[in-house]
Amino acid sequence: FALLMIVTASAMAFSHGSNDVANATGPVAAVLSILETGEIAQSSPVPIYVLFIGAIGIVVGLATYGVRVIRTVGEKITELRPSRGFAANLAAASTVVFASSTGLPISTTHTLVGAVLGVGLARGVDALDWSVIRNIVVSWVVTLPIAAVLSATFYFILVFLFT
Repeated sequence: FALLMIVTASAMAFSHGSNDVANATGPVAAVLSILETGEIAQSSPVPIYVLFIGAIGIVVGLATYGVRVIRTVGEKITELRPSRGFAANLAAASTVVFASSTGLPISTTHTLVGAVLGVGLARGVDALDWSVIRNIVVSWVVTLPIAAVLSATFYFILVFLFT
């Protein structure tokens, strides 16, 4: 399974790029289109330089803060051997590519965590580190209201400064 892990890890990297670069560059392309045309359109062209900026952002994010996420998912949720890693990567990559091709907005990291939980559960509930899983779930729950409050705060600051 070690050789197959290389294939599925590559598939996971491809799916990560296809999903997350699109999530990051879509709003930027929409803003650029509004600035150019002055109108809000149903779809916006994505300049190639925006895609490159998104790709660079993904790489920088993975190289800096992504290391902690990679370590948590790969080592702390459950013990992953090559066969388990293969199954988790194959399931997650397939799900993310399918969602990206159909336009479903999903999180690559959430999908991979779910896949790792699945291979851990296949070994039994005792194979999972429930304290790590609790911390992950709490971070997911807390992120939504924090993002909402920050978004509203930035909006009101920008409205105050520019109107």
